[in-house]
Amino acid sequence: MIERLRDEAGEEDIAVVGFYCDFRNQDEQTAAHIFGAVLKQMVSRGEILEHVRTEFENAKQDLGGRGLRLPDLVQMVKWAVDTLPQVFICIDALDECLPKYLLELLGLLGDILQESPRTRIFVTGRPYIEVEIVRHFAATIITLVPISPSAHEIRRYLEKKLEMDTMCDAMSDDLWVDMLRIIPERISEMCEEASTVPTPCLILCWLTMVCRFLLVSLNIDAILGEATIFDRRQKLNEMTKGNYLEDA
Repeated sequence: MIERLRDEAGEEDIAVVGFYCDFRNQDEQTAAHIFGAVLKQMVSRGEILEHVRTEFENAKQDLGGRGLRLPDLVQMVKWAVDTLPQVFICIDALDECLPKYLLELLGLLGDILQESPRTRIFVTGRPYIEVEIVRHFAATIITLVPISPSAHEIRRYLEKKLEMDTMCDAMSDDLWVDMLRIIPERISEMCEEASTVPTPCLILCWLTMVCRFLLVSLNIDAILGEATIFDRRQKLNEMTKGNYLEDA
């Protein structure tokens, strides 16, 4: 979608900036860190705004060179947004942002949307962050786009995992076939389909990766972790009865 907008409007007219939230670095991914990364991408498009340059110089002259504070970064992002015809701010894996930073980040993004109607927010995350998304952007038009792997994609993933199995003595042809049949069927029963909210205008777009693919991965890893055909068959049977990973 963004690439199509770029093609229609021209590269100079649309700024697309983003940040990936990584659970391995959650403590470092504060709202200030995220806004700093977004600002850096925006000003790298061309000559640094005079407002931004002045704020940086003032921060360096303070005792100890304290650096820019979050309010300074947010204000500079707003200045940069005002100089561009349209801006897409993309935050990937928002669900991996720590709750103590998430609420502050959503609040600040909401402020930017209210002050700059030409800005669009595009985020991805697991379904449980829907509550916070809706709460912070209640006055904003929201489009929810569910994403789920197809049956073909799940089968190809399982086939790859089975092909990489190094314990050949712990696998039989019948078990191979049953795993390719049973795991996708059982996972489909355990997962709920995400709903969509149709809307004619996109202000904020939320992609949600439903639980299906994660559960497939957890189950196949657990089964292949067993060392004998019997144990693997037992693990597969436990899953089909709902006694394994039911709450995952």
